[in-house]
Amino acid sequence: MSRIVKILLAANLIVLAVLAFVYPHLMVGPGKLIPGHRQLDADCFACHAPLRGVSSERCTSCHKPVDIGRLTTTGLPVNKPLSTIPFHQQLVSQDCVACHSDHAGVKRFRQQRRFNHALLKKDTLLQCQGCHKSPADALHQQITGNCSQCHSQERWAPASFDHNKYFVLDRDHNARCVTCHLSNDYRRYTCYGCHEHSLANIRREHIDEGIRNFDNCVECHRSGDKHDIQGGHGEGAGKREGKHGRKERGGHE
Repeated sequence: MSRIVKILLAANLIVLAVLAFVYPHLMVGPGKLIPGHRQLDADCFACHAPLRGVSSERCTSCHKPVDIGRLTTTGLPVNKPLSTIPFHQQLVSQDCVACHSDHAGVKRFRQQRRFNHALLKKDTLLQCQGCHKSPADALHQQITGNCSQCHSQERWAPASFDHNKYFVLDRDHNARCVTCHLSNDYRRYTCYGCHEHSLANIRREHIDEGIRNFDNCVECHRSGDKHDIQGGHGEGAGKREGKHGRKERGGHE
């Protein structure tokens, strides 16, 4: 390669470098900014530090974390907040670029469901309904909170909870959640909320079979089928084996 060609290449590179710094929005801009940042369209260094990229400190110089979701950068109330309560105040760090990028040609505010919940403080992680509306279907109308028992924070669906693994809700047991789970506590259950399964009735039927520990119903009964008793023994088999056969099979003492 001749010396003249090398000089021309070097000159071109220098010119391009100068233009990139003087007119960065034309030379290296990845796309238009969101409408709220339109006034910064020609001022790349309002957000970008030379050779270091976007700095969160520059974001918080305009967007005060204590006001995000409440007030605009001009101090006016936010008319249409994206969530029912401001949550930016509950973040463990002010890493704005972890979720936001303004250029339409790149990410332009990452899509919903991409929020990293690990950025939230621990005492805020379980307050799902502070930001998310509860579904309006019949099941979720009976439930307040406890989202993490069925759903992960990575995605809403599919739900991880399968009621049939614990008890099959057949047509005779398709009751309201509060019938079996009191005070919205789904870690516990009771069968005594049903008239047919009153404590007196259950006690009488089990005492006749020699079973005295019968509080944990699903230990033996995984459905409403009276023949479907854990261990593979039906009602008839229990009568033939007598009290001790049923007692040993259920594991009660």
